[in-house]
Amino acid sequence: MLIIVQAVLILAVILVSVALMRGGSNARHLAIRRIMLLIFAFAAILSIFFPELLSRLANALGVGRGTDLVLYATIVSFFVFMATTYQRFRHAETSLTKLSRRIAIDEAPTPSAFRRVTAADDRPARPIARSGDRQNSEKQ
Repeated sequence: MLIIVQAVLILAVILVSVALMRGGSNARHLAIRRIMLLIFAFAAILSIFFPELLSRLANALGVGRGTDLVLYATIVSFFVFMATTYQRFRHAETSLTKLSRRIAIDEAPTPSAFRRVTAADDRPARPIARSGDRQNSEKQ
């Protein structure tokens, strides 16, 4: 029976991975997340009020104790959290890159402005005479 539980856990990990790798935050994914949250809340409330139900469910699944079943569910939940956080981070990073490129393009100088600056830089520099220098040179 333990092999069946392991197979179900592996299947859950694979299904969650595939669902999360597809990505997207459309209405369908949002609905799935909300349904999963409701199922989790319902199961948590039941396990708080009737802990023997969790132990019976664990025994029926071939897991020794209800706490072991909770541990397995926590591992799968943590994996889901990690995958969704990574996906959000990757999306934010892509958006930031696009925004940075757009700002760089928008703020880049035009070629004509660049020519004016370089043409001014090509002229030989004249020394700037200070007022004190001019008086000192006239005295000499």
